[in-house]
Amino acid sequence: MILLDAYALTALLAYDPAAGEVGGLIADGDVAVAASNLAEAADRLARIHQIEVRRTRAAVDSLQQSTRLRVRAVEPAHGWRAAELRAKHYHRTRCPLSLGDCLLLAAAGEVDRIATSDPHLLATASRESIGWIALSDSRGRRHSPK
Repeated sequence: MILLDAYALTALLAYDPAAGEVGGLIADGDVAVAASNLAEAADRLARIHQIEVRRTRAAVDSLQQSTRLRVRAVEPAHGWRAAELRAKHYHRTRCPLSLGDCLLLAAAGEVDRIATSDPHLLATASRESIGWIALSDSRGRRHSPK
């Protein structure tokens, strides 16, 4: 399964440069977004792109019905693992991982990969032996883990 971070879902619904890449991932296979990243994406779409939460919900509901996109529940074990990951990797300037980023990493199973443009998230996934897919960022650049 490929797990989308908040940016990936935001890019798809706001037509950012990675929209085509994310659409391709969804069309090609099993893709999910963690509920925590769904909330973060809906918030960002509302605040930055002026897309009302109800419109985002309708779009995600439609994608769930017409594709293999799923929303993955965040379990208590994910919360504890996210806390461990953030305590281990977070640094205010060198590695500013959000709790949402850490919940995404925690929700990833052994064969899952995360799809993101965030270089810090990519690097942390790599350090934790979590598979990843590097997406283009909002400027069309693609980062690799450092």
